[in-house]
Amino acid sequence: MLLDRLGMPFECADPGLDETALAGEAPADTAMRLARAKARAVAPLYPDALIIGADQVASCDGERLGKPGGHAAALRQLTRLSGRSARFDTAVCVLDAAGGSDPVRVVPCVVTFRTLSPAHIERYLRREKPYDCAGSAKSEGLGIALIAKMETADPTSLVGLPLIALTELLAAAGCDVLGA
Repeated sequence: MLLDRLGMPFECADPGLDETALAGEAPADTAMRLARAKARAVAPLYPDALIIGADQVASCDGERLGKPGGHAAALRQLTRLSGRSARFDTAVCVLDAAGGSDPVRVVPCVVTFRTLSPAHIERYLRREKPYDCAGSAKSEGLGIALIAKMETADPTSLVGLPLIALTELLAAAGCDVLGA
């Protein structure tokens, strides 16, 4: 888990939210709204904690790329992304449950995919099974072989939790990960 890299104790909780985008909502706005909503949803369980919420929304040419949920949908997504670029907007929120502040930041990552043959896509899907991953490409695994380049200020944003932005938000909330 990415959060382990900061060397701080934490607990995970499922916010159980509907992650459907609102009508007319831009992908980055959806990610920010859902990151904040996830943090707020679990706040009653941890009334004195700093709570981290995160969300990622992928899009290509203005169309959202959700989690495929199965092989056929993942095949369609990767075929569409072959030789093209997609944008992954990853938002992180740090909610101070006791104080109420809940700043949120979004970190975009533009991913250019290699030109992929049907055989490569099929082999990748059979090996990785990225059916719970927006855009069907897990860059932290074999999905890195699908990518020609990434453009982002924070490489961890593509994996789903922008640690550079998170570290800054934690520091602003009084939690210095290097000072502990």
